[in-house]
Amino acid sequence: MKITFYGHASLGIEVGGKHIIVDPFITGNPQASAIDINTLKADYILLTHAHGDHVLDVEAIAKNTDAVIVSNAEITSYYATLGFKAHPMNHGGSWKFDFGKVKYVNAIHSSSFPNGSYGGNPGGFVIEGEHKNIYIAGDTALSMDMKLIPMRTKLDLAILPVGNNFTMDVEDAIIASDFLECDKILGYHFDTFGYIEINHEESIRKFFDKGKDLMLLKIGESIEL
Repeated sequence: MKITFYGHASLGIEVGGKHIIVDPFITGNPQASAIDINTLKADYILLTHAHGDHVLDVEAIAKNTDAVIVSNAEITSYYATLGFKAHPMNHGGSWKFDFGKVKYVNAIHSSSFPNGSYGGNPGGFVIEGEHKNIYIAGDTALSMDMKLIPMRTKLDLAILPVGNNFTMDVEDAIIASDFLECDKILGYHFDTFGYIEINHEESIRKFFDKGKDLMLLKIGESIEL
């Protein structure tokens, strides 16, 4: 499983011979100007919620790739009415795709499209594929619901927001890693704009002091599990 950071909360995942894009907000992010969305491969687009900084490039990428959009029922209905392929899910439900199993789990946030239409309840994803398991939290506060995830799935990596203001901060992300029973964390949703700028060295040190590993990738960098 290969995971690439495209800035903000945007990810590329290669698993089971398939390509997944998560929460594509790339063309609106000056820090990600080196990423050309027209070159991205996508069999699936996973969306945690409907905010513009998570769905900006969905339509362009879906048109280029014919990808299936996976999200909650309200978001997938929105895109289905525009003619895109979609697979609806809801909290607690899971589905076996051709790359692995996906479960849609709780997140504490808000969700509406840039035009103000209803985006359903926000969520996150647990993905099991190629004998590796990851959790993509989406935009969320710290939640006791995170304790439920390791009851079903032993995680190899947790992808958590660390930027504060709109989501958890670093300290809450450390507690989340305890709840998740996962000490390997990929941080995201940071530095895109002033409200969520973080001190990288200090954040990494705080995780290290707790015996944990926080990775803050540069845009375009990848890790392999």
